[in-house]
Amino acid sequence: MSIFDIIGPIMIGPSSSHTAGAVRLGLAARAIIGGQVSRADITLHGSFAETYRGHGTDIALVAGLLGMSPDDERIPNAMEIAREQGLRIAFHTGDLGDVHPNTAQIELVSPKGTKRTVRGASVGGGSILVTKIDQFTVDFTGENHALVVSYKDQPGIIAKITSLLAAENVNIAAMRVSREAKHSKALAIIELDQPAPQKSIAKISQVPSVDTVIVLPPHIHGRGGMIHDNNIHCRTR
Repeated sequence: MSIFDIIGPIMIGPSSSHTAGAVRLGLAARAIIGGQVSRADITLHGSFAETYRGHGTDIALVAGLLGMSPDDERIPNAMEIAREQGLRIAFHTGDLGDVHPNTAQIELVSPKGTKRTVRGASVGGGSILVTKIDQFTVDFTGENHALVVSYKDQPGIIAKITSLLAAENVNIAAMRVSREAKHSKALAIIELDQPAPQKSIAKISQVPSVDTVIVLPPHIHGRGGMIHDNNIHCRTR
């Protein structure tokens, strides 16, 4: 545990949960779609919906979508910067069901037309939990290096992916697999103890039935924030 885990993140305030955590949710969503965002439709739930104006949660989410870290001094101007960059944003409040009160659902479109839905919560102290990617239930904190792999469910796919990582001495910290149905579309979140080499990522992207491999770096506490564009890789077959 670092000193930042004890005293909280270095951030632009006012709230670690409603501001710093919201920035990190935006950053996570940006990383999951593979980088730049052209349009975002955001639904705020519970406490986020009730207090977002006072705490600047809307501004913080947009800052994250723009790639800013929680301590970025430009955060208060995120809405203006988004307009200048052509990022179209719509906010709504709504009931997302039995979820954490600080939950946002972000429907994204990239400049290439790629669409993603990311649902996540700010769970305190600037920490986040991503709970949904598209139609798949996930459980991802962003504390570790991770791969997000979408593929068609077939026997041996996960074994092949994990063997390619093992061949490069990459240790798997945790893994969760979700699927629509047997032999249908599936999604794997593979958390790692260290970053996967580029050649492993390239080989995984060539595994039969694998559609997309997204590389997510971990949170960076303190100055520098998390998830920088030069560390984001998205390979689509």
